[in-house]
Amino acid sequence: MSADGDAGDEGGIREGVERSSGDPKVLLVMNAVLSAWFAWMIVWGLDFVGTATLSLRNVATLAVILFAVTYVVALR
Repeated sequence: MSADGDAGDEGGIREGVERSSGDPKVLLVMNAVLSAWFAWMIVWGLDFVGTATLSLRNVATLAVILFAVTYVVALR
């Protein structure tokens, strides 16, 4: 092993990550899960302060909006 911790690889993890194309399905699933969680947190907070009602419809609507905005921004 060399002093910087890699096993003698010239590029190390950085080069491997830069060359990796990844699977877009994983990104879409992560986007959907995180958008739904974030939407639930926002609607829960709005319900807590009395601005909106915590319902599946409100959470789903906001999650779809967040998903779409994130998807468009990521494609840019």
